[in-house]
Amino acid sequence: MPKDTKALNSTPLSLIARPLVTVDIAIFTVKNEKLQVLLVKRPNNEQEHFTEKWALPGGFLDIDIDKDLNSCALRKLKEKTNVNSPYLEQVGAWGSKDRAPTEWSITHVYFALLNSDKVILQKGGNAAEVAWFPLIDNQVKKQLAFDHNELLDLAIQRLHAKVEYTSLPAYLLPDEFTLPDLQKVYEIVLNRPLDKSSFRTRILSTNLIAPIPNKMRPATHRPAQLYRLTNPDTLTYFPRSFKYNEKALKS
Repeated sequence: MPKDTKALNSTPLSLIARPLVTVDIAIFTVKNEKLQVLLVKRPNNEQEHFTEKWALPGGFLDIDIDKDLNSCALRKLKEKTNVNSPYLEQVGAWGSKDRAPTEWSITHVYFALLNSDKVILQKGGNAAEVAWFPLIDNQVKKQLAFDHNELLDLAIQRLHAKVEYTSLPAYLLPDEFTLPDLQKVYEIVLNRPLDKSSFRTRILSTNLIAPIPNKMRPATHRPAQLYRLTNPDTLTYFPRSFKYNEKALKS
């Protein structure tokens, strides 16, 4: 056994240095026909790092409360939005001695999707302000605290990749929606137009949505059928990515 391993095995656990463990969450929604992300503003406090800088919401793992990392992420999400996300996914874990100014730290990054109409933003704790920020060219036009610009980029990349072949954008909609609503939210997240006929065929060929009996949305020409998710707790996977509207892309 190597000498340093023997020394480690004989060292009391209380004396072994441990990194800070946190969870950070990129919470996405669609507002004003734009994909937006929730940010919190750090307080003007001499004891805090990156004072008055915007950051992803998150916080420390609490071993007395959180049974696992997902529980910690859900707790932090609830604290900032007062809702439980219908979809939460871990993007990955990143750590180094340079993440925080004073200590070695590890963060576990998640992304969540919410319908903004259900969200009640709540500040407090280490959040002086809480606000939605639109993504422009897949970026937020702010220099965020710590390495959160990089973490947000990674979360956006994961979201875009999964939207190509799953039903993820449906979690950004209200409980009742039309097929055009669903296509629109896909186009907002992907930032490109989709072929209408191909989209409808793809969606209606699955068990993703179900029409609400005798419920239509009034319209100028023809009322639109309202739908709901058949099983909100289950993500639907498609066999291939969506077909884009080539004419609209060229115009």
